[in-house]
Amino acid sequence: MSVPADEKAAEKPPGSRTRVLLALIPLAIFVALAAIFFFQLRSGRDVSEIPSALIGTKAPFRDLEPLAGAMRDGVAIPALGTETTKGKLTLVNFWASWCVPCRQEHPVIMALSQDPRLNVVGVNYKDGTENALRFLGELGNPFAAIGLDPNGKMAIDFGVYGIPESYLVSPDGTILYKKVGPFDENSLRNGLMPAIEKALAAPVQAG
Repeated sequence: MSVPADEKAAEKPPGSRTRVLLALIPLAIFVALAAIFFFQLRSGRDVSEIPSALIGTKAPFRDLEPLAGAMRDGVAIPALGTETTKGKLTLVNFWASWCVPCRQEHPVIMALSQDPRLNVVGVNYKDGTENALRFLGELGNPFAAIGLDPNGKMAIDFGVYGIPESYLVSPDGTILYKKVGPFDENSLRNGLMPAIEKALAAPVQAG
């Protein structure tokens, strides 16, 4: 004797619907994230400009060791530290000789270093001294100060996603802007330059 279909459905374990719903949760999350990413692309927003929880907070500078042998205009480059950034609108660039996008971006950093409004400093990330010096010798040295970050500790403090990565820091040490990946025409025009203009227009904070 056959069992009616409605009775078969009634015989399913009570937890089966729960298991089905739980199985669908990852799919729902994926669809939601895909929708967010799609709308970001449609909005024209540069998705490489990832918001940072540190924006608006004090930059977590460390007093790093210098890149021994680094020169600029015949003068030895000092180590990166709190004193080399204090009181200056500073662009902090995380870079390495083994980083191909860093090489592609370097002419832009060189050009930015010629802007008298900016103090451009570098953090050499998980690199070797000889390789870093060879990189700068070949492409030029845009940095007013360089600090070595061989273990990536300062990069962790800044929340670096991957190099190259740059931070605009106000004269009072506040992080104003973050760029993940190499600068291009769009990120300069719509990201960094407006942030620089806004910083320069802001009243100087005492202390």
